[in-house]
Amino acid sequence: MADPEMSVTPYWELTFDADGDVDAGQRDRLAEGVGKREVRDLVVFAHGWNSDRSGATRLYSRFFAPFPALAPQARLGYVGVLWPSMRFSDEPIPDFKPAPPAVAPARGGPALDKNTRHALLEVFPGRATVVEQIARLLDQRPDEGASLEEFGRLVRLLVEVPPQGPQGAFVADTLAAGVPAGDPEMLFGDTAVVCQEFAAALAEIEGGGATADPAAADGLLPEVWDGAHELLRQATYFAMKRRAGTVGERGLGRFLGQLARTAPEVRVHLVGHSFGGRLVSFALRGLPEGVRTVKSVTLLQAAFSHYAFAARLPHDNRASGVLHGQQKRVSGPLVCCHSRHDSALGTIYPLASRMAGDSRAVVGLSVNGLLGRKWGALGYDGVQAVKGTDTRKLADAFRTPLPTSGCVNIDVTAVVKRGGPPSGAHSDICHRELAQVVLAAGRIA
Repeated sequence: MADPEMSVTPYWELTFDADGDVDAGQRDRLAEGVGKREVRDLVVFAHGWNSDRSGATRLYSRFFAPFPALAPQARLGYVGVLWPSMRFSDEPIPDFKPAPPAVAPARGGPALDKNTRHALLEVFPGRATVVEQIARLLDQRPDEGASLEEFGRLVRLLVEVPPQGPQGAFVADTLAAGVPAGDPEMLFGDTAVVCQEFAAALAEIEGGGATADPAAADGLLPEVWDGAHELLRQATYFAMKRRAGTVGERGLGRFLGQLARTAPEVRVHLVGHSFGGRLVSFALRGLPEGVRTVKSVTLLQAAFSHYAFAARLPHDNRASGVLHGQQKRVSGPLVCCHSRHDSALGTIYPLASRMAGDSRAVVGLSVNGLLGRKWGALGYDGVQAVKGTDTRKLADAFRTPLPTSGCVNIDVTAVVKRGGPPSGAHSDICHRELAQVVLAAGRIA
């Protein structure tokens, strides 16, 4: 029976925990259901930052809604992947109901609203004291530099994982001589400097232009606690990025291998938004050898490195992307949709993703400069440094069939364009045109 909140049927959910373990009952119902419903094409969508099941379900319902009319003869089935991630409630999602606040909390007011605190407690269980200490510092905004260092210590404590646990192996986007790159400097550098850089980057987004170099400032910028709030946000998203790789490879990839054994005729089409793009991409790495049932992958504003699939990095020929060659596991194209209106990925992401030891400031080095080229995201400028990548504008995407294999970049700036600071159009993905991209990538008639 269809979920009353869902626009399509048949629809199933797959819930994974932070270590990639799946809800066994949901897994078995899905594996049995695709056969009973004679599903031919199964569209599997993984959300990015969503704070709860209801938010993810509403996203899936809106995105899937055009599919039946676009492919009326197809025997489609739909899967919504649920995994423990979160969204700060000050990030607007265009046309999404119920709507979150359209602007960030006013300075001097509570920096972390009730919904964000609740989400942090849900996503990082057992760390309520740490969350409350972080919230107190953000509310009080003390002048002492020592308070910022304490804030940095608390943020590290919030997002750390046990070294023996599985998530520690899924941090990197790139490999240097086969070894994963280090953690981003934001977690281990000078907290005051990191917060000033984030504050300057936020001012650049809000003001539409460059601001003064924070490194040249005498003392702390007045907005440094705005930067601290952004440090918390980005450290949280760093943890979500790490989880996404874990859930993809250890969870979804393994499940798809099991499904290929029980329903080998089902054609699977993976779709991922934001860190969900990382999740479905790492699922390719988790596929058992010989499984060829994944017929397409569509990444929507994917929040990981644009070099993730590269055999060699342009700035370091000894290094490669962590997923280099994995697009060959797809029996069809890997399509990356990107938009220059995504300020979450265009300005903030490159700064947050710097590797340890790279201490250059962000101001003046946006995605059009060195910082963006080196640490840019797939959802901002597409797959980079992968030979043979097909590049198209959205208006031209359907004039000729998409390639039958390899990487495809589609500039979707024409429709992914709405949203305010700090994330811009990052979540503006529920468009009929993007549903058409998924169907075209999978050759779903």
